[in-house]
Amino acid sequence: MIRIDAMWVAAEPVDMRAGADRLLARVVQVFGAAQAHHGYLFANARGTRIKLVVHDGFGVWCAARRLNAGRFAWVPATTTSPVSLSLTNAQFDALVLGLPWERLPELSTITRA
Repeated sequence: MIRIDAMWVAAEPVDMRAGADRLLARVVQVFGAAQAHHGYLFANARGTRIKLVVHDGFGVWCAARRLNAGRFAWVPATTTSPVSLSLTNAQFDALVLGLPWERLPELSTITRA
């Protein structure tokens, strides 16, 4: 099992032809280094494909997921948004399933019946 202690989402879209080495170079460019047991998540411009790069302390893992219908709920890439943001495990699980991960805190409590 691959241990992931922190998950980071890149706001800017990436060309999905990029492999693990090019995505890792982007991580180093943005963060200065790829930390062990951190996952870095990228999406294409249409939001139909994502790639996850994980440095496990010894090497790099790269996983991809593609949706045949619909889009992943992604961070809009604007000049005011951060280059990347951190996700909790629950947010990552929701994102990969196509659920509204950014609304998990407000969806976890029912305030009206």
